[in-house]
Amino acid sequence: MATKSIRKPTTSKTPEQQRLWLMYPSRLIQKPFIWEVGQKFKVITNIRQCSVTDEIGIVCLELDGPRDEVKAAIRWMEKQGVNVEPVEIGVIAG
Repeated sequence: MATKSIRKPTTSKTPEQQRLWLMYPSRLIQKPFIWEVGQKFKVITNIRQCSVTDEIGIVCLELDGPRDEVKAAIRWMEKQGVNVEPVEIGVIAG
């Protein structure tokens, strides 16, 4: 007899992890922008990679938290003028 796997429905409280590329303008470079995300939303921020100059900030940021908080954090970042894109993890077929 085969066993069926039971999937729980996702809800706004379902834990979610997203890895994102953030590109933000020079006006945000001096602000503690990523710290603000962690303070305003119930998410854990983890900087995976970054390059910051006087003109632009490019950051690979991991967000961990309840699905609704992660989505709200992304919307807030976009409203601040940050370009937010999901990280595409490429798989090389052998």
